[in-house]
Amino acid sequence: MLQTALETRSDTHGKFIWCELMTSDTEAAGRFYRAVLGWSVKPLSMDVDHPYYLFEIGEGEKCLGIGGMMPMPAELAGHMPPSWSGYVAVDDVDQMARDFKENGGIVHRQPEDIPEVGRFAVVADPDGAVLNIMTPLPMDDMPPPAPEGAQGTAAWYELYTESVDAATGFYGRMFGWTKDQDFDMGAMGPYRIFAEHGKAVGGMMKRPESFPAPSWVYYFNVDRLDAALERVKQGGGKLVNGPNEVPGGSWIAQCLDPQNAMFCLVARVR
Repeated sequence: MLQTALETRSDTHGKFIWCELMTSDTEAAGRFYRAVLGWSVKPLSMDVDHPYYLFEIGEGEKCLGIGGMMPMPAELAGHMPPSWSGYVAVDDVDQMARDFKENGGIVHRQPEDIPEVGRFAVVADPDGAVLNIMTPLPMDDMPPPAPEGAQGTAAWYELYTESVDAATGFYGRMFGWTKDQDFDMGAMGPYRIFAEHGKAVGGMMKRPESFPAPSWVYYFNVDRLDAALERVKQGGGKLVNGPNEVPGGSWIAQCLDPQNAMFCLVARVR
């Protein structure tokens, strides 16, 4: 049955499609990311109870949404820090939520509709790393994707997990992701690059002791890493790891924004 299900999945099943910031101060966070990554901030919904903002790059007709931002819900304030999360497209969000649970994962928020957008759920893998899954509504005027490597776009998706092999198997069953290659990190074990429909899009590694729990982190492209880190500092953020050179010649750094949400940067030039 698993083989049959995998063969019938669409070309978009398992694709990261969105990144979203949940923060304690949307105004301050908007200023910070505008300065660091060049994003513009566009109010999408100013509903008093559910305001939502788009992060965009480009101008005019070439303006592209690359992420979203929302205030921390009152029921979560004090229970979790501001954070970034990712959305993965799935063909049937209701079935995928059931699959997560049946394979040892958790459904934190049952599937529900977002009007004119799609149907989503909040899930976690068996180690507790949280993701959003979504079945988007069809769009007749889907904008073209941003050029690969463009300033401010999402670049890489990284999982800190308790078992790289177990995580590889789980996400392979859920999303069809496959192992691309491993890099030996000695005592830390392998850094495993995974592929979505044959394209390397992220990595998995044993959770470092500095991370209190398994989690996903998100990397965004910048033109020059040192210049971007200076903007992080000037904007009230912090560098927590890096700069580090990684295989392939890129440079990365992990940072905290002024509200203590972790985000990561990657550039071809330090």
